Amino acid sequence: MTCSKEGKLHEKHRQRIKKRFLTEGLDSFAEHEVLELLLFYGVPQKDTNELAHELIQKYGSLANVFEADYEDLLECKGVGPNTASLITSIPQISRFYEMNMWRYRPVLDNTAIMAEYARSIFKGRIKEAFFLISLNARNQVNYVEMIGDGALGEVVVYPSLVVKSALRHKARSVVLTHNHPGGTLRPTASDIDLTKGIIKALDTIMVPVLDHIIIAGDSYMSFLERGLLQSGKETKETK
Repeated sequence: MTCSKEGKLHEKHRQRIKKRFLTEGLDSFAEHEVLELLLFYGVPQKDTNELAHELIQKYGSLANVFEADYEDLLECKGVGPNTASLITSIPQISRFYEMNMWRYRPVLDNTAIMAEYARSIFKGRIKEAFFLISLNARNQVNYVEMIGDGALGEVVVYPSLVVKSALRHKARSVVLTHNHPGGTLRPTASDIDLTKGIIKALDTIMVPVLDHIIIAGDSYMSFLERGLLQSGKETKETK
């Protein structure tokens, strides 16, 4: 009888949380409440409030929970394969959603729009990656291709692969973009040298580089705005 009453209490609590979400959205939710709502769909018929608190306490924030390693999550009491899969899918679903919003050949004709588009590419990524955005003659996106990725703070990119991608996707111009998961927007010496090398390689097929955007969290740095795109000379960081 006790278990039945407890089960009914959990169900009523779930209904209240779901109703609150449907009527108010997530703006007024605390971190643990957002996670608790998500856990309803991975942990049926059990109280998820305590688990939500424990996960946030262990990883430090809701964002860190979403970016946690699948195997590490499985080590947490109360987290099974379905729940771990659900949690780790959130950043990728978010990234897919944002990219899908742009699916009708968005026009990247200024730095702000390029940066917004680049942010959607890197949302939820915890490792450094380098992408080539190929544009048509109207600055519409033809294709977005990952040219290189690696461990935190490391990525290897070959200019020859950039040229092949630009040719394959009939680029009339391109935008380069990569992320700095560590949080700094300052371009490294290798970032500057790589950009110069890619510009030189693409010159051979007469495809201009419109910009190179570095993404760090919600912020960005534009090589064009900093005067680094052609000169290769680093200017003082102002961000």
